[in-house]
Amino acid sequence: MKDNLDDIFKNLKGQFDIEAPKPGHFNRFKDKLKQPKNKPKKNNIKLYSVITIAASILLLFGVWLGASFSNKGMELAKVSTEMKETQSYFVTTIKKELSLIEKERNNTTDQLITDALKQIKKLENEYNKLTLELKLSTTDKRIIYAMISNFQQRIEILQSVLIQINEIKQLKSEENENYV
Repeated sequence: MKDNLDDIFKNLKGQFDIEAPKPGHFNRFKDKLKQPKNKPKKNNIKLYSVITIAASILLLFGVWLGASFSNKGMELAKVSTEMKETQSYFVTTIKKELSLIEKERNNTTDQLITDALKQIKKLENEYNKLTLELKLSTTDKRIIYAMISNFQQRIEILQSVLIQINEIKQLKSEENENYV
């Protein structure tokens, strides 16, 4: 191991800084150590902390205000457990009817289905307005009845479309039988 260190020092010969420092070096070094460091002023620190506190308060106020006046209304399900079951029933029925209609989509039924979906979309927009009204007045039964009626209208439209699609299918099958 000692031989290894000797070899290292032999290889580094002439590369060491062996000059003595200039006169007064140690005094200059002590003076630099005694000088105060460049610390930020206390006024800047106070101003920074006040600004961060104010920004935090504004952020919290903005979140609270946004939650209070959001465009999202109150769903029918939040009124009571009965209304939750009612909404669940209607939503499930509408989804089922929509999937049945989409399965029947073809060249002859496409326009009929597209028109029905436009009507459904209008009713959904009206429902969203009703949820906003319900959020403002949770005790107004007229709004609840209007929401239920909206669901019923959507289901009626979808069922009507299914009936029309079945009629179109029957007409096609009768025409095909007459041609055979």
